[in-house]
Amino acid sequence: MNRLQRIKTILVLGLPIIGGMLSQSILNLVDAAMVGRLGETALAGVGIGGYTNFVAVSLILGLSSGVQALVARRRGQQLDSETAAPLSWGVVVAFCAAIPLSILFYINSEWLMTLLSDDIQAQTIADNYFSYRVLALLAVGLNLSFRGYWNGTNRPIVYLRILLMVQVLNVLISYILIFGHFGIPAMGAPGAGLGTTISLYLGSAMFALVTLPSAARNGLFSFKHTTLNELRSLLRLAIPHSIQQFFFAVSIMVLFWIIGLLGTAEQAIGHVLINLALLLILPAVGLGVASTTLVSHALGQHNPALASRWGWDVIITAVVIIFLFSLPMWLYPDQLLSLFLATDKAINQAHTPLMLTALAICLDAAAIVLTQALLGAGANRSVLLISTAGQWFFYLPLAWLIGPWLGYGLIGIWLLQVFHRASSSLIFIYIWKQRNWVHIHI
Repeated sequence: MNRLQRIKTILVLGLPIIGGMLSQSILNLVDAAMVGRLGETALAGVGIGGYTNFVAVSLILGLSSGVQALVARRRGQQLDSETAAPLSWGVVVAFCAAIPLSILFYINSEWLMTLLSDDIQAQTIADNYFSYRVLALLAVGLNLSFRGYWNGTNRPIVYLRILLMVQVLNVLISYILIFGHFGIPAMGAPGAGLGTTISLYLGSAMFALVTLPSAARNGLFSFKHTTLNELRSLLRLAIPHSIQQFFFAVSIMVLFWIIGLLGTAEQAIGHVLINLALLLILPAVGLGVASTTLVSHALGQHNPALASRWGWDVIITAVVIIFLFSLPMWLYPDQLLSLFLATDKAINQAHTPLMLTALAICLDAAAIVLTQALLGAGANRSVLLISTAGQWFFYLPLAWLIGPWLGYGLIGIWLLQVFHRASSSLIFIYIWKQRNWVHIHI
């Protein structure tokens, strides 16, 4: 298989994954645009609640990559009768983990909001929004397991089709609840949280209806044919990734708190900038998720050279796509920001940080891709260590020092982000070149 054929394979597998991720991020931006009409305080409140919810969700995010890596590895080993076994355990773990976590976060919601803002009105909005969102953790866990199964079997288009229906429902339901229609009283910003929760559970029902008949032929819930070793393998992959995502999510929340030290208006701007950054990274994340399958499948075939080539080819593809996606941020920054920010002052403050965001994500492409590729190889602990150390021992302390303490504000924080993301890419490129990951067994 030559490079052009490999890139075609990457795009066939990766584009539906990117589409699914883009639809979710676009939905977050649509929510931000709708809530932004209610004012900067409402937007800041939803930002606080949203990032806290990301922390809660991060604790189960490893389910997707764990299920996906194991399904792809079983396919590479031609163990077709066992390809759905990881999904079985993914569903079990989702129930066992998500329900207690929902209860824990729901009980402590009000206290968590006070950690991120001194604005009482923003705290109240954030508390109500988060209380609705955290009730959907079970649905999120189930959907992550289904996503891992379909991505691992090289059929991400199935997941994408259902996800798009869920997103349309989410927009419609949230709009009705936020502004009040059809006899339903306007809930304001918290209506976006309830709308998302309702749509996620509807999505779980749709995923189950489509997935269960197909997966039943490949060992779904046939626990007598699988052992606890499969569960151990899933947990060994999922837990480090979830911990890494947890620290990443908390770092985003801490960054949001650091920005909040500059003021509520800056916190609203930061919410928009972070969401736009999360949108821009999705092509790299989506292609990286595709590399999880490709790398794991190649290693299952005992072909480490092919696994290595997949990593490099995915990086090249991701850099090109991210550059094209970033062009509007460089060419039309004010027009883009005006979709979310209501005042010229806020748009002017966000202008330069938005352009720096585009540069930072382009430089981060290799790190994003190789993080996912290493998950496919089973190097979850290395990913955890490097990602967490860079974020917590370098970026966040310096962001606090440069932004609020030394007074360089949003521009200083975002300049530091450019350097941090470029450094991360260089570190992950070095690790990938060393190829120590080829010796890991899962």
